[in-house]
Amino acid sequence: MADSTGLQFTVKVGALPESTFVVAEFALDEGLNRPFNLRLELASSQPDIDFGAVLDQPCELLVWYNGELQRRVCGVVSDFAQGDSGFRRTRYQLMVQPALWRLSLRQNSRIFQAQKPDEILSIILQEHGITDYAFALKNEHAKREYCVQYRETDLDLVNRLAAEEGMFYFHEFEAGKYRIVFADDAAALTAGPELFFNLGNRSLEQGPYVRQFHYREAVRPSDVELKDYSFKTPAYGLSHKKQGSELEHQRDTYQHFDFPGRYKQDPSGKAFAQHRLDALRNDAVAGSGKSNSAALLPGQTFSLTEHPNGSLNTDWQIVHIQHTGEQPQALEEEGGSGPTVYHNEFGVVKASTTWRARIGSPEAPHKPMVDGPQIAIVVGPEGEEIYCDEHGRVKLQFPWDRYGSSNDQSSCWVRVSQGWAGGQYGMMAIPRIGHEVIVSFLEGDPDQPIITGRTYHATNRPPYELPANKTRTVLRTETHQGEGFNELRFEDQAGQEEIYIHGQKDLNVLIENDAVWHIKHDQHTDIDNERVTRIKANDHLTVEGEKRDQIKADYSLTVDASMHQKLGQSLLVEAGQEVHIKVGDKLVLEAGSEITLKGGGSFVKVDPSGIKLVGPAIKLNAGGSAGSGSGWAGKKPIDPKMLQSVSVPRETVFQKSALRFAAEHANFFMSEQFMGAQYVIKDAQENTVSSGRISEDGKLPSYIHDGSPQEMTLYLGELTWTSQELPWEDVIEENETDDDEWSELDEHYLAMLDDDSGSLLTAWGHDEIFKEV
Repeated sequence: MADSTGLQFTVKVGALPESTFVVAEFALDEGLNRPFNLRLELASSQPDIDFGAVLDQPCELLVWYNGELQRRVCGVVSDFAQGDSGFRRTRYQLMVQPALWRLSLRQNSRIFQAQKPDEILSIILQEHGITDYAFALKNEHAKREYCVQYRETDLDLVNRLAAEEGMFYFHEFEAGKYRIVFADDAAALTAGPELFFNLGNRSLEQGPYVRQFHYREAVRPSDVELKDYSFKTPAYGLSHKKQGSELEHQRDTYQHFDFPGRYKQDPSGKAFAQHRLDALRNDAVAGSGKSNSAALLPGQTFSLTEHPNGSLNTDWQIVHIQHTGEQPQALEEEGGSGPTVYHNEFGVVKASTTWRARIGSPEAPHKPMVDGPQIAIVVGPEGEEIYCDEHGRVKLQFPWDRYGSSNDQSSCWVRVSQGWAGGQYGMMAIPRIGHEVIVSFLEGDPDQPIITGRTYHATNRPPYELPANKTRTVLRTETHQGEGFNELRFEDQAGQEEIYIHGQKDLNVLIENDAVWHIKHDQHTDIDNERVTRIKANDHLTVEGEKRDQIKADYSLTVDASMHQKLGQSLLVEAGQEVHIKVGDKLVLEAGSEITLKGGGSFVKVDPSGIKLVGPAIKLNAGGSAGSGSGWAGKKPIDPKMLQSVSVPRETVFQKSALRFAAEHANFFMSEQFMGAQYVIKDAQENTVSSGRISEDGKLPSYIHDGSPQEMTLYLGELTWTSQELPWEDVIEENETDDDEWSELDEHYLAMLDDDSGSLLTAWGHDEIFKEV
């Protein structure tokens, strides 16, 4: 029952009768982006209430004034304690928190992929049985390619993710239930009561009022610049800057710069920069006060009236508030005779301000950091042995990811560190499915893994047993979807040093110039099939000892010109059946002392003493015919296989657009006026395409991009130039002089405009030579 003040507090816990407890005191702490905490001091005539009927059960506190409900708060009992027992009453203490608080009890490690932030939040909430939630989002929030919850409670993940995306959340209460609302703009706030400023000590009968209001301004960062890096666009700045408002009472030189900005795309970078600025300035203009309105709660605005400072009579939004109520008569004779009282203390910002949580605050914890490298297993789709994308990235299964399926959906594509990486040169060894790898994380960020090493384990053994083969350095691969391997091995054992090469199939070697071999001992070559060699110029062979050839079939030798043979001693030829020499013109056999033709027991001998003919009979012009030989039937050698050349970048002409700054006497103008100044070039979508500082010579680097020219803007301090679309040829004709040597690749050029003003010119219609990758 309400006392003379008209105030009354009641409570309902679980399935217990409403008369079980009476409220002696309560303290309610609420704020944006955090679960509320309701502490209740209760009394009951029952000294032995079952804890199971209270703990983790629903609880609802109602605040009444003159029989009308002013405020309700409902949640679950997270803490229950029994206190002192008096003559008729026993004291109890309850801590009530929203179901969202349960998220703080579960710590998890998992991976979300290709999901929007609100989808991730929905998954977490639904896993805890929370279905009454809503998203009042005005802005577009991009899908997160890869979002890791690493050794982080579900509540910390919700708070962190909301803060990173510029969201805030609050609770809305209805009979016996409440809703969590996520928003990203102040327009989602609901309008609350109108409260007058109470200069005197008016009673509650005159309506809810504010009895104290303090206004405060604080110096905070004036602007934010975030920068990041993407390996897909390594030369692109990925820099985004946002300037604060309401800087009239402070300097505008307090820039907050941060790298990495935790984004890879321009739209996210622009949004994150604005979110960071809003968070850093979330209390630059703020207020605090005290009131008697129990209806005030986060996510709601109220209108202040009748304040002596008229500028404060405006709409404000509640950021945090602490409610306190005392009902001493609930303790009857033990509680004294004081009246029921209620008051609150609040913190506010202007209703038009979109409040965002500051990373590192209690409402937005820092992202967990990975303390060091981790082990992971390379995974991929079933049936594959090697699975990668066009960048050589692979998928991983981390031991801590309880939800991963050890397949191509287990992680994002993860980059692999190679021993050397250049423009189409370097090393490439793609980890295969089942390999164990060492994973590091850029800046310790679990969202940015990178493979930095490979390791063997109990089932993936080294190529050779250790330590028996500890002197061997081995590079062995394994045939993909087959049996076999390729290997390069170095043996460093003293006296057994060896370089060993094994190819499962072919060996192709392409040397663009010379190849020199010096073998200081023996060389042995064993070819199971054919050897085919072609020499397009000369072949020189010097053998200082013996040379032995054994050919078990035919031997064909074709010499298109002359063949010269010189022997120091003897030429000894033995043919099993026939020797046939055929000469197209003449045949000369010359000997210093003797020539002998011998056959069938007859012979002709020519020596210094004369010519001797010896045989059973000597016939001159006796008829018959000369003997014939088999004739030449040699075979031409076959041509060797053509070696497949390594593909190299080729030069291709592309149509490009180029941006250059032009002003009359540009070099002098730029160097004298802006040397060292910061410049930014942005496209029509406000994306930064180039930034830096003007060099001493006044040159502004060009920006070359694909596609059609588009409107660009150059920012130099407070000065702004917009682009003009001029064909390259027109620019040259307008500005060239006898002293100028123009080139399409010049870093700058001069433009003599009628008004002597500067312009950022879009030069187009010319060709640039680029290496096609």
